[in-house]
Amino acid sequence: MSAIDLYDRPSADFDTKVQRAIALLQAQAALHPRLTQASSLGAEDMVVTHLIHLAGIEASVFVLDTGKLHAETLALIPRIEQRYATAVRVFRPQHEAVVHFVRQNGDDAMYRSIELRKACCDVRKMEPLARALDGHDGWITGLRREQSNARADVGEVVQEPARVKLNPLVDWTWGDVWHFIATHQLPYNELHDRFFPSIGCEPCTRAISVGEDFRAGRWWWEQESAKECGLHVQAAVSSLDRTPA
Repeated sequence: MSAIDLYDRPSADFDTKVQRAIALLQAQAALHPRLTQASSLGAEDMVVTHLIHLAGIEASVFVLDTGKLHAETLALIPRIEQRYATAVRVFRPQHEAVVHFVRQNGDDAMYRSIELRKACCDVRKMEPLARALDGHDGWITGLRREQSNARADVGEVVQEPARVKLNPLVDWTWGDVWHFIATHQLPYNELHDRFFPSIGCEPCTRAISVGEDFRAGRWWWEQESAKECGLHVQAAVSSLDRTPA
């Protein structure tokens, strides 16, 4: 059974959510013309890429290739490029920094402590993210409030110190995401068919079982409160701006 068979369950106001997301992107693109999408190549981000296309706005797409992604994840890059006639920007960690980290801490450092896992994320994600966002006045993500307690209060528009962050799917359900994928026949990560709802680096992601939390397969050896890599942790100076309907 495919992920579409399992999860295609739209909300009653699904069409309204789609139009709201498109309107948000169009309005913010007029204010922030140098936009880019941060794509993890998961289900939500495939939806966001298509919403950008439907909105008719200019926004590049980038992927952080940590060096630890599943082959199924990376296989989506050429499919995006072909469908949307665009080049996906790929940012990788600095080779010397990765080599130094592994020599100092081993290739399994992420399992030994939260501090080492977050240090690995810093090397493989946070430093490349800074390069990916350089020169842009806004970035677009697939964050949803339903994903975790840490994201329950995220706004559609978040003003960060250097740029704006747009989250057009904040109030979408998992069923909404998959209904959109099915409706528009979007490609998606094959791992979703194998019970991987949230997909990150290969050593830090596993399939989940029936009844487990959405993000239970991410850093499953850690407490729930620690399960962020830093990409979506807001600084205290950030503010939320809920765009009106």
